[in-house]
Amino acid sequence: MTTVTFDTNVLLSATLWDGSVSQKVLFDCIQRDVTIYSSSEIIAEYKKVLKRDFDFTDEEIGELLEKTMAFLKLIEPSEKVDIVKNDPDDNKIIECAIASRSRCIITYDKELLKIKEYQGIKIITPEESRGKYL
Repeated sequence: MTTVTFDTNVLLSATLWDGSVSQKVLFDCIQRDVTIYSSSEIIAEYKKVLKRDFDFTDEEIGELLEKTMAFLKLIEPSEKVDIVKNDPDDNKIIECAIASRSRCIITYDKELLKIKEYQGIKIITPEESRGKYL
């Protein structure tokens, strides 16, 4: 079974913008029975960004999160890493991918994309993932 980790920005794009490449990747994953992993830290950031940048109410966030959790599998990473030096907050994405044994991290984050691969986990954009890694 193929497993992937979505970065927060891809998760936002996939759930907020109809027709976005991220949403198409999400639909590809669901259709191909690819498991999409997340962690409580990633979900906390997702909720924070919805409130701060998109002015969602707590009720709207709850409704969106309920739909989002239908296709995500939560995992709690036990291993901490210090790989992303310029943005240590991004380490939580790598930690989730390691814990879930994800094949790839799908992201638009420039700091993560610079790494390209970590412990055999490819770090790619949604555009790169379509048909190639899923």
